[in-house]
Amino acid sequence: MAAKASDLGVSKAGLDTTRTFVLAVLAGAFIALGAMFATVVTAGAGDVPFGLARLAAGVVFSLGLLLVVAAGAELFTGNNLIVMAWADRRVTVGRVARNWAIVYLGNMVGAVATALLVYAAGQYEFGDGAVGLNALAIADTKASLGWGQAVALGVLCNALVCLAVWLSYSARSLTDKFFAVLLPISAFVAAGFEHSIANMYFLPLGLFVKSGADEAFWHTTGASVGDYPNLTWSAAAFDNVAPVTLGNIFGGAVMVGLVYWLVYRRPTHTSA
Repeated sequence: MAAKASDLGVSKAGLDTTRTFVLAVLAGAFIALGAMFATVVTAGAGDVPFGLARLAAGVVFSLGLLLVVAAGAELFTGNNLIVMAWADRRVTVGRVARNWAIVYLGNMVGAVATALLVYAAGQYEFGDGAVGLNALAIADTKASLGWGQAVALGVLCNALVCLAVWLSYSARSLTDKFFAVLLPISAFVAAGFEHSIANMYFLPLGLFVKSGADEAFWHTTGASVGDYPNLTWSAAAFDNVAPVTLGNIFGGAVMVGLVYWLVYRRPTHTSA
């Protein structure tokens, strides 16, 4: 598994710009679809025990990473494991940074475009507006996090995401990949940890609903724009996505990638 992670790091870092970007857009859309699924499943779940509702959200959100690892796509958080190839001195810092930058941008395009499409479809009005209220509540909560909390939640999240990707390296079938991904991803969602790429869907969707929903939506739900004062574009970008991204990098690249490199790939020297 460690050798495969290093080999894949070399392959990913060597992909041309066009293929990398297109695969990254797909990954952003895949993660957004998992986030959309979780939003719908937990809409109107006020009477359901908190833990059970979060577990349901985590199970269905797993769709996103399963699509990434099974269908093939480039996900920024998973690509933090490219550091193993760097630590093996098989790729340069520049190649790693180039991959991360292209993939991050592509993921953003895919996630935000999916949020825009879901909003344009009027899906937030489903369930007498329950889906839209859930989208607003999720986004407002995320936009209200403090920097330190957002970083810590990002660290914990991507440690689990990269462990899911790591486990998938041992998979020999689609069923293997499904079970490799299911529990780690369910755990991070149920625990409320923060994933930068998923938040590129959750936050824009909430902002689209807040700014674009018509009077009928607000009348039906009994809510108002003023109920979500913390949900702004600046808060989404600088109070959530930025710190969560930093946490994701540390959780994936350092706590998983470099730790496993030290355990399994670090050269050892024995005396005669």
